[in-house]
Amino acid sequence: MLKWIESTGRTEDAAIEAALAQLGMDRDEVSVELLERAKTGFLGVGSRPAKVKVTYEAPDEPTPAPKPQPAPPPQSAAPKARPVPKREHPSVQSPKPAQAVPCAPPKPQAPAAPPAQEDDKARQITQFLTGLLAHMDAAAQPVVKVDEQGNYQVELVGESLGSLIGRRGETLDAIQQLTSYSVNRGQSKRVRIHLDAEGYRAKREESLVRLARKVAGKVVKYRRNVTLEAMNAYERHVIHTALQDYPDVTTYSIGTEPNRRTVVAYSRGEHR
Repeated sequence: MLKWIESTGRTEDAAIEAALAQLGMDRDEVSVELLERAKTGFLGVGSRPAKVKVTYEAPDEPTPAPKPQPAPPPQSAAPKARPVPKREHPSVQSPKPAQAVPCAPPKPQAPAAPPAQEDDKARQITQFLTGLLAHMDAAAQPVVKVDEQGNYQVELVGESLGSLIGRRGETLDAIQQLTSYSVNRGQSKRVRIHLDAEGYRAKREESLVRLARKVAGKVVKYRRNVTLEAMNAYERHVIHTALQDYPDVTTYSIGTEPNRRTVVAYSRGEHR
């Protein structure tokens, strides 16, 4: 079920970050529509914050089960009372000296088991991906780990995984979205799943950072805006982050998914 919220901020990125913080989601889990651009005004007069609409997929709310009706008491005869056996007086015997009972050594404590929920989620992720990869005839196995933030880091292990990565990671993104939807469907608490293969995410991020700085240099030199190719939400976030402190340059996104693009613009001495 799709839901949405509206958020404002000094810049478009600030408005998006505020919405993500409110939802507790990553940038690649939502779709963003720019409603109003930020306006600086003159000497602070007439300024206006940026306004965005953030759409996300919420789990279906489970229907409460009807409360069971109490069953009527059975119409049966009252049970007969059992006769109480008479207590016999034990014969008086001389007390025996107490014998020392050897104390059993303390049993070593077993290490604390991980929470069952984490085990269940890891098993669900592994089961879903194993079936999906088998259906795709892909010779790969998922390895699931949980990081310090409680996110599930999944690495596809195998050889020649280029077909699972796809052009600019499109196939990898699709598999990640399917896995997240399968695991979080109908759950009140969502978990974040990050899927990678052959270290593609880190390599792609380094490539995007180099591209962003190269384009920013041209924007400052020629004082002309440059519109990059269409990217997914995660890749656009990498571009925004890489240039957030770059002098005389600002960034924003235009268009709608899946053809949304990032614009690297000359800011005439203003800093983001």
